[in-house]
Amino acid sequence: MLTGQNSSYEERMQHLRASVRLNSRVPLLVKWTEGGQMHSEAGYTMDVSPKGCLAIVPLGFAVGQKLRLRNKVNGQEADAILIWRGHEGRAGWELGLDLQGPPMDFWGVDL
Repeated sequence: MLTGQNSSYEERMQHLRASVRLNSRVPLLVKWTEGGQMHSEAGYTMDVSPKGCLAIVPLGFAVGQKLRLRNKVNGQEADAILIWRGHEGRAGWELGLDLQGPPMDFWGVDL
């Protein structure tokens, strides 16, 4: 039997994995505003989907943080919200990002 915490985790994972995902390493520029100034940090995806991605970024943002992503391969940009933050590894933090109305060809692949 699942505890309340585990069932909540399971529900989140089911929601996150609800769409087709493609293992793909896409270089990203992650942008955000802090203190009235625009900041950016380079990162890359581990997998992509029509709704978002799992990315590795050197900074561990707070869940709920609003970000702007730029696909460095094709120059497309989209707003995103951090919906999950995983472990910090050598290359950075695992971030689950939910895209907000991205262009159809944001990733440059058919999903």
